[in-house]
Amino acid sequence: MEDAKLLARAAARHRSAMVRFARDLIAIPSFSREEGAVVKRVAAEMRKAGFDSVRVDLMGNVVGTLGHGRTKVMMDAHLDTVRVNDPGSWRWDPFKGKPSSRTIYGRGAADQKLAMVSMVYAARLIKDLGLEDDYTYWAVGSCQEEESEGLGLDHLIRKEGLRPDFVVITEPTHLAVYRGQRGRVQMKVTAAGRSSHASVPEQGVNAVVRMADVIREIPELNARLRRAGKGTIAVTKVDCRTASLNAVPDECTIILDRRLVDGETLTKALAEARALKSVRRRHAVVEVLEYKALSWKGLSVGQREYYPAWRLADGHRLMRAALQAAETALGRKPRTGGWRFSTNGVATAGRLGIPTVGFGPGDEFLAHTARERMPVDQLLKAAVFYAILPRLLSRQARHFSP
Repeated sequence: MEDAKLLARAAARHRSAMVRFARDLIAIPSFSREEGAVVKRVAAEMRKAGFDSVRVDLMGNVVGTLGHGRTKVMMDAHLDTVRVNDPGSWRWDPFKGKPSSRTIYGRGAADQKLAMVSMVYAARLIKDLGLEDDYTYWAVGSCQEEESEGLGLDHLIRKEGLRPDFVVITEPTHLAVYRGQRGRVQMKVTAAGRSSHASVPEQGVNAVVRMADVIREIPELNARLRRAGKGTIAVTKVDCRTASLNAVPDECTIILDRRLVDGETLTKALAEARALKSVRRRHAVVEVLEYKALSWKGLSVGQREYYPAWRLADGHRLMRAALQAAETALGRKPRTGGWRFSTNGVATAGRLGIPTVGFGPGDEFLAHTARERMPVDQLLKAAVFYAILPRLLSRQARHFSP
């Protein structure tokens, strides 16, 4: 095992620089499709930290490369955040935080720009302590995760050809080692009607009234799923098409968020929704949503909004190496678990079958809230984890080589 005290002292020497960098990231708004400024700030810090090369891909993801060895380890932090639609609910400015030497406050502190601070300074620790080995370390700051998770890494791997052997997702885990996550599928349900003047509603067929039957049945399906130990389903949006406010709507749509546990498939989720009595009775159409947008660099990107669940086997060598790295960084045996929400791991583990694990600073339950914050000590410990994991995996590769 690496010298834990030596690593902790080395990380502590960079504490002030890491805090400055963290506050800079918080001060730069980086909503989805508006990440350009924060990408440039990350790229500058990567060069300062000693990465061998730094580049921004065609979509706008930033990649720092350290080493050119056989074992390829990719670590990812998404740089985009959700918007601040409720500034009055914040006790501090979401882009200035509040003065503290122990905690960083603001939008993106937990979810999850500040993990990038630890990833960048992991490269500095590798350089300081001579932890290079037969590995390539890719630190990725990905874009548009909040709108469509997996999109940035899917582009980087499939389109840019940067395929790793192992992936670490640095979404917040409170420094626990996470072996997987729930997945999700975004479904649209459409019910048709017939328009008429609202003064004679009996001459039309109200699509909203038809859809009301479907909406009432969704909680019943959710209860059945929960009793069976499966995922969840919820109505997250309702909309209608009407000629005017004094016309009967001729179309109504709802969006369903169906969370998936490991083993549940898109086919199963669609079949369940289409089998609802109200859906069949009202001849409603159930389909998967498609995400399409322009990245901050102007690239047209998109994907079907099916995000598969995944789980890394307990005995997998990535899991063993992650547990060892975490024990060194924390000075104790780490907790293990999984995310209830979905992450960029849907691309690496869920679609591409690349071994993926989770380890990140911060509290996942602060994501998307007005209470976002990050303990500085967790940034230091995460930097130690990220610095030693590639070396552990490289050593394993030599051990398993024929």
